[in-house]
Amino acid sequence: MKFRLVAALFAVAALAGCASASKVMLGQARPAIDPSQVQVYSTPPPGSVEIAQLEATSAVGFGTQGQTDAAVARLKAEAAKLGANGVVLVGVGASGQSPVGMSVGAGSFGRHTGGGLSVGIPTQQKKAAGVAIWVPPAP
Repeated sequence: MKFRLVAALFAVAALAGCASASKVMLGQARPAIDPSQVQVYSTPPPGSVEIAQLEATSAVGFGTQGQTDAAVARLKAEAAKLGANGVVLVGVGASGQSPVGMSVGAGSFGRHTGGGLSVGIPTQQKKAAGVAIWVPPAP
């Protein structure tokens, strides 16, 4: 019984740190493309068509550049699913910071005694926001 409870708590904690993405459709989706074909822009190019507002998060980590890259890559992957060949990057930042925590526990059963110490490490997710766009080919 105790093992099931620990396993369930571990599964909930693992799912809480997963990467995620969300979208708000602004226009018509197109056939999906390969994410490597999606370009990142700071401003929309002339003639581009908005498809969706996107937000993506990285997995939980320690706030590294790799997390930022992962959040932007997830943004590109979500745009590619909608057939967008570009993403106008609106912003990248941190979300979900956890405080440092510490707990101590002890217990005994018959002649056996046990104790434990747990220290939390501050972690965070990186979040990227952008607009998926379709850019027509140059004439």
